[in-house]
Amino acid sequence: MSTDASCGATPLVSLSLTTEQDVFVLRRSGKTAAESLGVEPQDQIRLATALSELGRDLIGSCDLTVSFDLVGRARPHLRCTLLWKDGPGPGREALRAASRLVPLEHTAVDRSLVIEQPLAGDTPSPDLVARTRAALQTHKGATAVEDARAQTVDLIAALEESRAQREELRRLNAELEETNRGVMALYSELSEELEETNRGVVALYAELEEKSRQLREASEAKTRFWANVSHELRTPVNAVVGLARMLLEFDAERLDEEQHRQVSLIAASGATLLALVDELLDVAKAESGRLEPNWGPVDLRALLGQLRGVLGGYARHGDAELVVAEPELTVVSDEVMLTRVLRNLLSNALKFTESGTVRLDVATEDGEGDGERDGFVVFTVTDTGVGIPEAEQQQIFEEFYQVRGPHQRGRSGTGLGLPYARRLAELLGGTLVLTSAPGQGTQVTVRLPVRPSPSRAGGGAEGGPLLTVLVTADDDDVFRAAVRPLLEQLAERVVEVDRGGRAGAVVREERPDAVLLDLHMPDMDGYTVLAELAADPELHGIPVVVVTSARRETLDHERLRHARTVLDKSSLTLTRLTAAFAEHVPRRDRAERGTSTAQGASTAQGAIRKDPRS
Repeated sequence: MSTDASCGATPLVSLSLTTEQDVFVLRRSGKTAAESLGVEPQDQIRLATALSELGRDLIGSCDLTVSFDLVGRARPHLRCTLLWKDGPGPGREALRAASRLVPLEHTAVDRSLVIEQPLAGDTPSPDLVARTRAALQTHKGATAVEDARAQTVDLIAALEESRAQREELRRLNAELEETNRGVMALYSELSEELEETNRGVVALYAELEEKSRQLREASEAKTRFWANVSHELRTPVNAVVGLARMLLEFDAERLDEEQHRQVSLIAASGATLLALVDELLDVAKAESGRLEPNWGPVDLRALLGQLRGVLGGYARHGDAELVVAEPELTVVSDEVMLTRVLRNLLSNALKFTESGTVRLDVATEDGEGDGERDGFVVFTVTDTGVGIPEAEQQQIFEEFYQVRGPHQRGRSGTGLGLPYARRLAELLGGTLVLTSAPGQGTQVTVRLPVRPSPSRAGGGAEGGPLLTVLVTADDDDVFRAAVRPLLEQLAERVVEVDRGGRAGAVVREERPDAVLLDLHMPDMDGYTVLAELAADPELHGIPVVVVTSARRETLDHERLRHARTVLDKSSLTLTRLTAAFAEHVPRRDRAERGTSTAQGASTAQGAIRKDPRS
């Protein structure tokens, strides 16, 4: 096999075109070369027809020749080159017809036409090239009849192939139509199922909204009932207490010893009932968000001394010893509320401590590293009584709940003491925490700010929101709509996020004072969002309060350790939200902290919002 080194081509055959018969040979040579080199049948016919058209149009040109060569190694081609020295060259119609069949390159200056037909596969082997040359030699001397017969055969083959392709196309179209019918049927079925599901979801949301409305109405009715009953009871109880005291003060000489004792019992029982009525009324006010502290300076030494005197007689009914601290400390708080908190805790401890000690200790704490100047005062009530089982230590903070057992005999109570004490502690900007074990006594710790922030002590409900920005992440539209009015009382601006996947980006962009996070969302649950915020050095300090409707025993408490607190969705109130955020959210406007205790007391109007320093 000889190779033209100058152009990198392998020659196959070269033909001279002078007569019409040479055009027949050119046509057959083009088809044979393409067929031998593995070109597709239809491409073989296109190449042969294009060569025939161009050769017939160029007959009569001076020194007209055609050469067939193999070119390229990585991507081999069959190159057909037509050259002539003189003459008009191919006509426009011939060029248009040939270019519709094959790609060609016409150079009028060099008087040349080049057609390149791509080959499938690798470069042809030397044996294949030799067979192709031999096949091309057989076409010299072909007649017009032979060429016509060959064209007829080619035409028949092309028609057969076209018909086969048409049949295959018809079959594929039929299969496609059948597939489309199946797809449309499936789409229709899925659409109906989706529509049915949507109707169910809408009905479920409507039912949930109705249930939420009923719960709100029931809660409001309960609050109104408590308030009304408390008011109705207060009048006759006040009358009973007043008349009993009048008998004791003005008619004492007319009463014998037994009558005096009985009237004293009436007065004491009436006073107890009146205190219970006051507690019921305060619980109702706290539940509805209308109970407001009356801030002022409180001398703890005097307050605790008074408590020691009042409860000392109570302690003498048993063998327990009452020990109350005598701190030299003045705080800014609500004296009545603080007294009720400590009295409830001490009386409850004395009630269930038959022997041993009931202690009230007082200590102070500095601010938790945030520049807090005044810090906190910590009251710790410890007893050696019966203790409370761990399973019931959360339930005892529910209204009217009492731990059942033999220790209840002879000890009356309503189950309001601890819930009432915790509510008041939260309203004062603090926390109440209980630890206990059966047979080992109980310890209750109340942690309160030494002085409330200026916004709490001086502004009341009109003192402005606690938070600058609050981000709430929850996919439940109904819940977000229900809780938003409460949140807007706490924050200047509330940013809502309906997907857990967006929560991190929104928190990163807004840098809020706090985040209210739903635990169960479809795309990314609250556990994952909480972990993402905790892992980010710039976001881990933002307090996160988790809300959920799941039962507490089903929660993964290990994954919730970065949350500041977990609240039940079904029992969210303004008081609980305020207390949750107040315990953990630092204030931004620290410049206001320079206000003195006296100034805070003089401007006190009461507030439901919690102190961000606590």
